[in-house]
Amino acid sequence: MGFISDLKIMYHMVCAKNTGANHEQRLENFYSSQMEHYDDFRRRLLHGREQMMGLLPLEAGANVIDMGGGTGNNIEALAPRLSNINSVTIVDLCGSLLNVARKRIEQKRWKNVFTAHADATQYKPDFGQADAITFSYSLTMIPNWFDAINHAYKLLKPGGIIGVVDFYVARKWAAQNNMKHSGLTRAFWPNWFAYDNVFLSQDHLPYLQSKFNTLSLIEKKGFVPYMLGLKAPYYIFIGQKPKESD
Repeated sequence: MGFISDLKIMYHMVCAKNTGANHEQRLENFYSSQMEHYDDFRRRLLHGREQMMGLLPLEAGANVIDMGGGTGNNIEALAPRLSNINSVTIVDLCGSLLNVARKRIEQKRWKNVFTAHADATQYKPDFGQADAITFSYSLTMIPNWFDAINHAYKLLKPGGIIGVVDFYVARKWAAQNNMKHSGLTRAFWPNWFAYDNVFLSQDHLPYLQSKFNTLSLIEKKGFVPYMLGLKAPYYIFIGQKPKESD
Protein backbone atom coordinates (compact mmCIF):
# COMPACT_ATOMS: atom_id res chain seq x y z
CA MET A 1 0.00 0.00 0.00
CA GLY A 2 1.50 3.35 -1.06
CA PHE A 3 1.69 6.74 0.55
CA ILE A 4 -0.95 8.16 -1.82
CA SER A 5 -3.41 5.46 -0.76
CA ASP A 6 -2.64 6.22 2.87
CA LEU A 7 -3.37 9.90 2.23
CA LYS A 8 -6.74 9.00 0.75
CA ILE A 9 -7.66 6.96 3.81
CA MET A 10 -6.53 9.68 6.21
CA TYR A 11 -8.43 12.29 4.21
CA HIS A 12 -11.62 10.27 4.52
CA MET A 13 -10.97 9.67 8.22
CA VAL A 14 -10.68 13.42 8.78
CA CYS A 15 -13.27 14.67 6.29
CA ALA A 16 -15.89 11.91 6.21
CA LYS A 17 -19.18 12.84 7.81
CA ASN A 18 -19.53 11.50 11.34
CA THR A 19 -23.11 12.66 11.57
CA GLY A 20 -26.42 10.85 11.28
CA ALA A 21 -29.76 10.39 12.97
CA ASN A 22 -28.57 7.19 14.66
CA HIS A 23 -25.48 5.07 15.18
CA GLU A 24 -26.04 3.02 12.03
CA GLN A 25 -26.18 6.11 9.82
CA ARG A 26 -23.06 7.56 11.44
CA LEU A 27 -21.16 4.34 10.75
CA GLU A 28 -22.33 4.24 7.14
CA ASN A 29 -21.46 7.88 6.52
CA PHE A 30 -17.99 7.38 7.95
CA TYR A 31 -17.00 4.05 6.41
CA SER A 32 -18.68 4.03 3.00
CA SER A 33 -15.94 6.24 1.52
CA GLN A 34 -13.05 4.16 2.89
CA MET A 35 -13.76 0.73 1.43
CA GLU A 36 -11.00 0.51 -1.19
CA HIS A 37 -8.04 0.48 1.22
CA TYR A 38 -9.83 -0.03 4.55
CA ASP A 39 -8.17 -3.30 5.58
CA ASP A 40 -4.64 -2.41 4.47
CA PHE A 41 -4.48 0.78 6.52
CA ARG A 42 -6.12 -0.62 9.63
CA ARG A 43 -3.85 -3.64 9.60
CA ARG A 44 -1.10 -1.24 10.68
CA LEU A 45 -3.31 0.65 13.14
CA LEU A 46 -5.26 -2.11 14.88
CA HIS A 47 -2.67 -4.24 16.64
CA GLY A 48 -3.22 -7.60 18.32
CA ARG A 49 -6.23 -8.85 16.37
CA GLU A 50 -4.53 -11.99 15.09
CA GLN A 51 -3.05 -12.65 18.52
CA MET A 52 -6.46 -12.36 20.20
CA MET A 53 -8.06 -14.76 17.73
CA GLY A 54 -5.17 -17.17 18.16
CA LEU A 55 -5.58 -17.21 21.94
CA LEU A 56 -9.24 -18.30 21.79
CA PRO A 57 -9.55 -21.82 23.26
CA LEU A 58 -12.09 -23.10 20.73
CA GLU A 59 -13.41 -26.65 20.88
CA ALA A 60 -14.42 -28.62 17.80
CA GLY A 61 -17.91 -27.72 16.62
CA ALA A 62 -17.89 -24.27 18.22
CA ASN A 63 -20.29 -21.51 17.20
CA VAL A 64 -18.47 -18.16 17.16
CA ILE A 65 -19.87 -14.62 16.90
CA ASP A 66 -17.64 -11.70 15.90
CA MET A 67 -19.44 -8.58 17.14
CA GLY A 68 -18.68 -5.50 15.06
CA GLY A 69 -16.70 -7.74 12.71
CA GLY A 70 -16.93 -5.34 9.77
CA THR A 71 -15.12 -6.58 6.67
CA GLY A 72 -14.44 -10.04 8.07
CA ASN A 73 -10.69 -9.47 8.15
CA ASN A 74 -10.58 -10.87 11.69
CA ILE A 75 -11.67 -14.27 10.42
CA GLU A 76 -8.45 -14.61 8.42
CA ALA A 77 -6.73 -15.38 11.72
CA LEU A 78 -9.17 -18.24 12.32
CA ALA A 79 -8.68 -19.72 8.85
CA PRO A 80 -6.39 -22.58 10.00
CA ARG A 81 -9.08 -23.67 12.48
CA LEU A 82 -12.22 -22.99 10.43
CA SER A 83 -12.60 -26.62 9.36
CA ASN A 84 -13.15 -27.59 13.03
CA ILE A 85 -15.60 -24.73 13.74
CA ASN A 86 -19.32 -25.19 13.17
CA SER A 87 -20.08 -21.54 12.36
CA VAL A 88 -18.72 -18.01 12.52
CA THR A 89 -21.16 -15.10 12.30
CA ILE A 90 -19.89 -11.60 11.51
CA VAL A 91 -22.27 -9.08 13.09
CA ASP A 92 -22.15 -5.41 12.13
CA LEU A 93 -24.45 -2.39 11.75
CA CYS A 94 -22.57 -0.99 8.74
CA GLY A 95 -23.85 -2.40 5.47
CA SER A 96 -20.85 -1.18 3.47
CA LEU A 97 -18.44 -3.11 5.70
CA LEU A 98 -20.57 -6.25 5.52
CA ASN A 99 -20.57 -6.07 1.72
CA VAL A 100 -16.79 -6.38 1.85
CA ALA A 101 -17.14 -9.29 4.30
CA ARG A 102 -19.52 -11.12 1.94
CA LYS A 103 -17.07 -10.74 -0.94
CA ARG A 104 -14.27 -12.10 1.26
CA ILE A 105 -16.40 -15.08 2.27
CA GLU A 106 -17.13 -15.82 -1.39
CA GLN A 107 -13.50 -15.43 -2.48
CA LYS A 108 -12.20 -17.60 0.36
CA ARG A 109 -15.00 -20.15 -0.18
CA TRP A 110 -15.78 -20.22 3.51
CA LYS A 111 -18.89 -22.38 3.83
CA ASN A 112 -19.38 -21.90 7.57
CA VAL A 113 -18.91 -18.11 7.81
CA PHE A 114 -22.00 -15.88 7.69
CA THR A 115 -22.93 -12.22 8.10
CA ALA A 116 -25.69 -10.53 10.08
CA HIS A 117 -26.68 -6.88 9.69
CA ALA A 118 -27.55 -6.21 13.31
CA ASP A 119 -26.83 -4.29 16.51
CA ALA A 120 -24.32 -5.96 18.85
CA THR A 121 -26.59 -5.12 21.80
CA GLN A 122 -29.60 -6.90 20.27
CA TYR A 123 -28.46 -9.66 17.90
CA LYS A 124 -29.79 -13.14 18.61
CA PRO A 125 -28.43 -16.16 16.72
CA ASP A 126 -30.63 -18.99 15.47
CA PHE A 127 -28.46 -21.65 17.11
CA GLY A 128 -29.03 -20.47 20.69
CA GLN A 129 -26.07 -19.82 22.98
CA ALA A 130 -22.62 -19.25 21.50
CA ASP A 131 -19.37 -20.95 22.44
CA ALA A 132 -17.28 -17.82 21.84
CA ILE A 133 -17.90 -14.12 21.17
CA THR A 134 -15.27 -11.62 20.06
CA PHE A 135 -15.02 -7.84 19.91
CA SER A 136 -12.11 -6.62 17.80
CA TYR A 137 -11.76 -2.83 18.08
CA SER A 138 -15.54 -2.54 18.18
CA LEU A 139 -16.34 -1.85 21.84
CA THR A 140 -14.84 1.64 21.52
CA MET A 141 -17.31 2.33 18.68
CA ILE A 142 -20.44 0.97 20.38
CA PRO A 143 -22.21 3.78 22.30
CA ASN A 144 -23.83 1.40 24.80
CA TRP A 145 -20.74 -0.75 25.21
CA PHE A 146 -21.86 -2.00 28.64
CA ASP A 147 -25.08 -3.29 27.03
CA ALA A 148 -22.95 -5.03 24.40
CA ILE A 149 -20.90 -6.80 27.06
CA ASN A 150 -24.01 -7.72 29.08
CA HIS A 151 -25.69 -9.03 25.94
CA ALA A 152 -22.63 -11.08 25.03
CA TYR A 153 -22.65 -12.55 28.53
CA LYS A 154 -26.27 -13.67 28.04
CA LEU A 155 -25.57 -15.11 24.59
CA LEU A 156 -22.61 -17.19 25.79
CA LYS A 157 -23.21 -20.65 27.13
CA PRO A 158 -21.86 -21.36 30.66
CA GLY A 159 -18.12 -21.75 30.27
CA GLY A 160 -18.23 -19.81 26.99
CA ILE A 161 -15.33 -17.63 25.91
CA ILE A 162 -15.13 -13.89 25.24
CA GLY A 163 -12.21 -12.34 23.39
CA VAL A 164 -11.64 -8.57 23.20
CA VAL A 165 -8.90 -6.47 21.68
CA ASP A 166 -9.24 -2.69 21.68
CA PHE A 167 -7.73 0.67 22.45
CA TYR A 168 -8.10 1.90 26.03
CA VAL A 169 -6.62 4.00 28.78
CA ALA A 170 -6.00 2.78 32.30
CA ARG A 171 -7.71 4.22 35.33
CA LYS A 172 -5.64 6.74 37.24
CA TRP A 173 -5.41 4.29 40.11
CA ALA A 174 -5.21 1.07 38.09
CA ALA A 175 -5.38 -2.30 39.82
CA GLN A 176 -2.05 -3.53 41.14
CA ASN A 177 -1.46 -6.09 38.39
CA ASN A 178 -2.69 -3.86 35.55
CA MET A 179 -0.65 -1.48 33.43
CA LYS A 180 -0.56 2.16 34.52
CA HIS A 181 -0.61 5.06 32.05
CA SER A 182 0.71 8.58 32.45
CA GLY A 183 -1.63 11.54 32.76
CA LEU A 184 -0.62 12.64 29.25
CA THR A 185 -1.55 9.25 27.78
CA ARG A 186 -4.89 9.24 29.58
CA ALA A 187 -5.66 12.75 28.30
CA PHE A 188 -4.29 12.66 24.75
CA TRP A 189 -5.51 9.43 23.19
CA PRO A 190 -9.21 9.62 24.21
CA ASN A 191 -9.42 13.11 22.69
CA TRP A 192 -7.49 12.14 19.57
CA PHE A 193 -9.64 9.09 18.80
CA ALA A 194 -12.93 10.78 19.75
CA TYR A 195 -12.77 12.88 16.57
CA ASP A 196 -13.69 9.71 14.64
CA ASN A 197 -16.27 8.58 17.20
CA VAL A 198 -13.87 6.07 18.73
CA PHE A 199 -14.27 6.44 22.48
CA LEU A 200 -11.48 5.04 24.62
CA SER A 201 -12.56 4.13 28.13
CA GLN A 202 -10.90 3.45 31.45
CA ASP A 203 -13.81 1.19 32.36
CA HIS A 204 -13.91 -1.45 29.57
CA LEU A 205 -11.24 -3.68 31.03
CA PRO A 206 -12.34 -3.50 34.69
CA TYR A 207 -15.92 -4.26 33.64
CA LEU A 208 -14.83 -7.27 31.58
CA GLN A 209 -12.78 -8.52 34.51
CA SER A 210 -15.78 -8.17 36.81
CA LYS A 211 -18.06 -10.20 34.51
CA PHE A 212 -15.72 -12.95 33.29
CA ASN A 213 -12.98 -15.12 34.72
CA THR A 214 -9.71 -13.89 33.25
CA LEU A 215 -7.89 -16.50 31.18
CA SER A 216 -5.40 -14.14 29.56
CA LEU A 217 -4.70 -10.41 29.73
CA ILE A 218 -2.10 -8.59 27.64
CA GLU A 219 -1.63 -4.82 27.82
CA LYS A 220 0.61 -3.22 25.22
CA LYS A 221 1.13 -0.16 23.02
CA GLY A 222 1.21 -0.05 19.24
CA PHE A 223 2.46 2.45 16.69
CA VAL A 224 -0.10 4.71 15.03
CA PRO A 225 0.70 5.37 11.33
CA TYR A 226 2.14 8.83 10.62
CA MET A 227 2.04 9.87 14.29
CA LEU A 228 5.81 10.36 14.53
CA GLY A 229 6.48 7.23 16.52
CA LEU A 230 3.66 7.68 19.03
CA LYS A 231 2.10 4.50 20.40
CA ALA A 232 -1.52 4.05 21.50
CA PRO A 233 -2.34 1.65 24.35
CA TYR A 234 -4.40 -1.45 23.64
CA TYR A 235 -5.31 -4.64 25.48
CA ILE A 236 -6.14 -8.24 24.66
CA PHE A 237 -8.57 -9.91 27.04
CA ILE A 238 -9.63 -13.56 26.97
CA GLY A 239 -12.28 -14.38 29.55
CA GLN A 240 -14.61 -17.21 30.43
CA LYS A 241 -18.21 -17.06 31.57
CA PRO A 242 -18.49 -18.96 34.88
CA LYS A 243 -19.51 -22.55 34.18
CA GLU A 244 -22.19 -22.48 36.86
CA SER A 245 -23.98 -19.54 35.19
CA ASP A 246 -27.57 -19.92 34.03
